[in-house]
Parts: sequence; structure tokens; C-alpha cells
Amino acid sequence: MSALTIERLGHHGDGVAEGPVYAPRTLPGEVIEGDVTDGRMAAPRIITPSPERIRPPCPHYRACGGCALQHAREGFVTDWKQDVIARALAAQGLEVTFRAAHVSPLYSRRRATFAGRRLKAGALVGFHGRASHVITPVPDCLILHPDLTAARPLLEAVTVMAGSRKASLALALARSGAGLDLAISGGKPLDGPLRAALGQWAGQAQLARLSYEGEVIAQAAPPWHAFGPARVTPPPGAFLQATPEAETAMLDAIREAVGSAPRIVDLFAGCGTFSLPMAAQAEIHAVEGEAAMLDALNQGWRQATGVKRVTTEARDLFRNPVLPEEFVRFDAAIIDPPRAGAAAQAAALADSRIPRIAALSCNPVTFARDARVLIEGGYRLDWVQLIDQFRFSPHVELAAQFTR
Repeated sequence: MSALTIERLGHHGDGVAEGPVYAPRTLPGEVIEGDVTDGRMAAPRIITPSPERIRPPCPHYRACGGCALQHAREGFVTDWKQDVIARALAAQGLEVTFRAAHVSPLYSRRRATFAGRRLKAGALVGFHGRASHVITPVPDCLILHPDLTAARPLLEAVTVMAGSRKASLALALARSGAGLDLAISGGKPLDGPLRAALGQWAGQAQLARLSYEGEVIAQAAPPWHAFGPARVTPPPGAFLQATPEAETAMLDAIREAVGSAPRIVDLFAGCGTFSLPMAAQAEIHAVEGEAAMLDALNQGWRQATGVKRVTTEARDLFRNPVLPEEFVRFDAAIIDPPRAGAAAQAAALADSRIPRIAALSCNPVTFARDARVLIEGGYRLDWVQLIDQFRFSPHVELAAQFTR
């Protein structure tokens, strides 16, 4: 049994003591004790609590692995996430000015992936415990939109139909303008009887769309999302921003960063989350690696009114980035890469003369790496804004403005 003092939080939200020793759900300054195995104190006992510690608001917090920071005051979590960004930039020799953070409200998350396992009688649907295969039902989640929480009985029913007792189903549920959109993976092989049963069940459940391992099984209505003046139906299981409020905050940041630029290139455009709203004020060229996402973007644009011209290009920006000479056609760029960042594309941007860049990132470390490349190429990092749409989690997202 060892007594230790937590010095800081790690990137996953665990407390870190000298050693290092990692202890979940602890806070800086706390004195803890417990058994340490392989540099980890799995079940710390708090001897001296931090003044930042609060009673977790969710009764499922101890068992559910969906949240990691409910035991800390909200302002502390926001400050810590901003510090994660600042430290990532400092490691690259960069300083940052922060704009006021956006924190999405409770009960606002419009998509989530549940785990489902069939039992001898019925099914168990919820979220995995921390570092565990145990599924915890969460009937009154503080994060999810109530429409998702209310769908748990439906998910239990389809788990009985499609799940097995040996493995968990992944049930990706999203709230759309036409109703719930469910994408199932990890289930039994899709034979004729299962296909027929799922199709009948989807109608009874009044789902907008049901897909199974990427194949649409039933669709009562296209599950659309409003991206500015356009309605877009993404492919099954496609990426969406977690909360509408965060999406709005990102768009506000983008609009400020690009200013009145009349021609904008949107890199890693997805199915038009930012391209289509920005098309209300500028001509857009949307570049994305997945053709199905661009097809959805194109269909949304063609049916929209009050938008300027939008062109699309299917292109692998990791292997084939937009080159410096190609940027001469544009007055601003939007870039929203995945967690790996955009090393090749950042290098090409750094060699371009494009005046303004609106950047978004879900990984402060790769953002800082790419930001240094841009700054060394002659850009200035004007500001960064924390966009916290994953409350109570260690996940950090940001928006930023670069100008040449």
C-alpha cells in the first residue's frame, strides 16, 4: 500500500504521481493510497481531497466508462483542457491566445455508440465500464439527448435479434431531422431471415433508417441533417459533430477566421458540415477522401437554395495534398483533419500564399505539430478556441485562426 500525491492530469484524464504512477479519477494535489501494479493504482483511496473535487452528478459514474472527469468542477475541466492545448503548443515553441471556450450543454449529444449483448433472457445495452468489457446500463445519461436515452428499449430488442452471447454489438445511434438513424455492426451474419426480421422491426420501431454492417436494410425517410441552407443525408455511420451547439461554435469560429473571403477551399470536407453553410457567402471547393461523403454533400447542395457554387474533389490528402500552386485560386482555407493531423497538407499550405486559414482539430499534439510548420512558413497563429462537445471526457477539440 503506497501513499502518493497527484502532481498533474495526464492526457486521458488520469491523475499522475511521481514514478509515474497513474490513478483514475483523481485530481492534482490529492493524496491517495492504494496498491500499485505496473505503474497504475487502479483503485485509489482519497486521503486528502482537492478543493476542485465535487460529487459526480451522474449516479452511474462509478461503473460507466463513458465519462472520466465528473468528479471535477466544470471550470477546472475547461482550464485543464486549455492547458493541454497550451502545453502541446509550448512543446513546439509556440504561444497561444485563447478565445472564450465553448462548452456544450447537458443532454445535447445527438450521436452515441452503445454496446449491446444478448443474455439468456433479454439483452443488456449501455456503455462499457472503464477498461472493461462489462456493460453498464445508463437509463438517464446526462450527456445524451433524451431521444437517444429513450431508445434503449429499441436497442435491447434489436440486440436480442442480431446479437450473440459471445460478443458485443456496436449500436451507432444518431438523431436526425427525420428521426433516429441506427447503424449496427458486430452482429450475426446477415442471412435472409435476419434481413426480413430487421426490416420488419425497423418499421415497427419507426426508425428513419436502419443499416447493418454498412448496408441499408430499411429506410422510412432520409435521415437528414441541416448544414446551413442544405439538408444532407450522410452515409450510414458517417461522422457527425457530436452536438449541434458545438457545430455552431465551430462555424462561428470559421466565419471569423476566413472573414469575407469570396473563394474558399474546404480540406477534409466530409459531407459538407462546413462547406454548405459557408456556401451562403462564398464559392466553395470541397476536398474529401471518401466519395460517398462527397455524393451526400453534392446532393445537399443541388437541392439547397440561396447558396453559391460548390465544387467537389475526391482526393487522399495524406498521400496527395493540395499543392501550393493550386491554392492561388482561393482566398481562404478550412482544414479539419482527423486525429493524425495533416502533416503533408500543412507543409503544402505553409508553402502557399493563401491569406487566411481556419483550422479545426481533435488532437492538440498533431495540431501543434502542424501549426509550427505553418508558422515557420510565414503564418501567424492569431487565436485558439477550446470547443468542448465531449463534456466530462478528456477529449479536446479546438478551432484556430492563422493569417499570413
